[in-house]
Amino acid sequence: MTAQPPFRFTDRAARERAEEQLAPAATRAAASRGRARPEPEDPLRTAFERDRDRILHAKAFRRLKHKTQVFLNPDGDHFVTRLTHTLQVTQVARSLARALGLNDSLAEAIALAHDVGHSPFGHIGEEAFDPYVAGGWHHAAQGVRIVETLEDLNLTWEVRDGVRAHSWKIDPPPATREGECVRYADRIGYLSHDALDAIRAGVIRPADLPARAREVFGEPGSEMVGTMIDAVLEGSLSGNGPAGAVVMAPGPLAAMHELRAFMFERVYASETAAGQKHVAIDVIRRLVDHHLAHPELIPASYRDTEADAVTQVVDYVSGMTDRFALSMHDRLFDADAAARMVALLR
Repeated sequence: MTAQPPFRFTDRAARERAEEQLAPAATRAAASRGRARPEPEDPLRTAFERDRDRILHAKAFRRLKHKTQVFLNPDGDHFVTRLTHTLQVTQVARSLARALGLNDSLAEAIALAHDVGHSPFGHIGEEAFDPYVAGGWHHAAQGVRIVETLEDLNLTWEVRDGVRAHSWKIDPPPATREGECVRYADRIGYLSHDALDAIRAGVIRPADLPARAREVFGEPGSEMVGTMIDAVLEGSLSGNGPAGAVVMAPGPLAAMHELRAFMFERVYASETAAGQKHVAIDVIRRLVDHHLAHPELIPASYRDTEADAVTQVVDYVSGMTDRFALSMHDRLFDADAAARMVALLR
């Protein structure tokens, strides 16, 4: 009897053939709409696997470890950061995609890149840029700008589309079912773990959470994540939504909406968050105004010279981590005044 070899070489062509066995709604790498600049195919990786790797090595991805999720400069090592949130979303998106027979490599690439455009200080900081951008500033659009222009990763159309539309505020929605998985994964990730962080921070108690959400999803953390994933699988496989769409079952979806409304009222708009909001906005806008007056301070490595001056400044400041923004604010402005402002965030 001949011994079986311990390994089996699997190149791109073999992986693309394997994707032919995915569900009819799945997006095949071989059928991608392609890149802005055509490239020779990688011998080992599919187009979406290649995108995933480019994102992991991007500077904007590395900066996520020092960007806020909800609470600014929290005490304790276990609070969620924008990076850990991204990794959680990636895990949920892959779980959904695999269970539905979709392309988990595409879902993974979109999820890893979905928040690379986020500003310092989380959604609090996002509001600070609105006066400088016609129609308002949104981290999803900035994420697309980063991967297309500022770092020019030349990603596939499907990944860029997923980043563009990962937020439920964006219309039209994602063009792929994998992008829809990331939309749900993002909401599952931030609701479950932000609730856990709010309890850890003393902003709410477990008993404060809506009774229906606790009954349907269980406790914040892994239990809630698991039951929410199951609810999306149930809704999608039973055809509760539009044909072939990724949806959550109606009952759990209503409970999720209730939980989200609670989180915005009691956590995202809490006194703790509101007390930090005006300071964070002031820090960002002072940095923007200063760099508009002194554009020579923008590093050449992070400047789109073809863009207008405001766009160049917003690119630079929005890309800062929380600690870099605070440190620069301290260096640029009166040390005593800056120290008092920074102390409010700590």
